[in-house]
Amino acid sequence: ELGVNVACLGDLQGPKFRVGELAADPIPLKNGDVLEFGICKDDNDTIKPGRITMKPTIEQNALVEACKVGTVLLIEDGLMEVKVTEKISSTELKVEVIRGGKLKARKGVNVPDLEIDCAALTSKDIEDAEFLLQLDPPIEYI
Repeated sequence: ELGVNVACLGDLQGPKFRVGELAADPIPLKNGDVLEFGICKDDNDTIKPGRITMKPTIEQNALVEACKVGTVLLIEDGLMEVKVTEKISSTELKVEVIRGGKLKARKGVNVPDLEIDCAALTSKDIEDAEFLLQLDPPIEYI
């Protein structure tokens, strides 16, 4: 109608890294505290004082496995920061709180300087891409 081409871009979520559920109220993380940080062992292994957990997904297992001493993990868009002080196993770490705050359930975890051995496209991303291509008109760029 206006003689202008407008292309549509579809954005895929990609892998998400999040802390798990809380046993109770938000947990205060204080600078200098040393905590356990690991993959949930079972449904009762929730975040509590002295322990931060993540659900056992392929992506989150890969994140914890890739961590080494000195790795910095940013929590809740970088509001909180912890640093790995010891690697106990492929699913368990000891971390020191560098920048504290109140930790709530399901907040994002970002590790900017870490190469994680997992697919950049999740199965949900593939489903979403297939949906975007079925739109009329289809998305031109993903």
